[in-house]
Amino acid sequence: MVVVSKPAIEQFSPYLKNNKPTALFTQIPLVDLSKPDSKHQIIKACEEFGFFKVINHGVPMESISMLESEATKFFSLPLCEKQKTGQPQPYGYGHKRIGTHGDVGWVEYLLLTTNQDPSLHSFQTFRVALNNYMKSVKKMACEILEMMADGLKIQPRNVLSKLLMDEESDSVFRVNHYPPCPNVQPLSGNGNGNGDVIGFGEHTDPQIISVLRSNNTSGLQISLREGSWISVPPDQTSFFINVGDSLQVMTNGRFKSVKHRVVTNSVKSRLSMIYFGGPPLSEKIAPLPSLMRGDQQSLYKEFTWFEYKKSAYNSRLADNRLIHFEKIAAS
Repeated sequence: MVVVSKPAIEQFSPYLKNNKPTALFTQIPLVDLSKPDSKHQIIKACEEFGFFKVINHGVPMESISMLESEATKFFSLPLCEKQKTGQPQPYGYGHKRIGTHGDVGWVEYLLLTTNQDPSLHSFQTFRVALNNYMKSVKKMACEILEMMADGLKIQPRNVLSKLLMDEESDSVFRVNHYPPCPNVQPLSGNGNGNGDVIGFGEHTDPQIISVLRSNNTSGLQISLREGSWISVPPDQTSFFINVGDSLQVMTNGRFKSVKHRVVTNSVKSRLSMIYFGGPPLSEKIAPLPSLMRGDQQSLYKEFTWFEYKKSAYNSRLADNRLIHFEKIAAS
């Protein structure tokens, strides 16, 4: 566990303080993937929230528990051992600093590619657990994308999932560890130990889809359309799905990528594992022709995933990354 001294908190506090209002509880969309109407629930959740929770997902609990156990062991190692995975450029182990443009958080993390990443060559058991987990989660992500295609009535139904299945898919995997954050002011009325320090700042995910799973510690929040934030109750047996920026473009804004963040907990550690499903670097991202109706105009310029990824990683977390790729309406 990374222990950050009080002076370090004071140094970073201008970036980390959470001063934005949190809304009263709002029901998080729940999708049971075993139900025949799940595709319609997915479409509704993507349109209204850009976010939903899935149950009966088919990912073995054994692989979930194994990866959490190995990740917990990894983050308990001395700093010098964790750094053997390499510096985050962008892949490898990092702590506090998120990216290269001044974003910081009360977090340590491991960022990996999904294609035979060499970072864990010294952690064989961890790597095996990770590969088993990713195989199941990728399968689930593809099934969800095919349900989306069914719900949107577009053909072929693998028009989205094939981008993740492609051998050149630029998908990544991230494990975040948020140690208990002492000496912070608890947020009033939440009763769960969450404080006013940001663990990971507000942002959207640039890829197509993100599949998140965490331990049973709270902290995740999503932004509603009007700008207020709601806390997402943790559920260590379920997964949460984020619409990414690329999927927002491919649906011409029908689906909205969800802005989210993590606030710290003063009592318990939080561990999260996220699969970011991305297309090949050369893939052109644009609204799907089968979703365009009549004389409907594209809201976005066409771009490759490489172009958008480069732009995203050269920005701050909270920046509106898509604004540079929006078409300006004629006056």
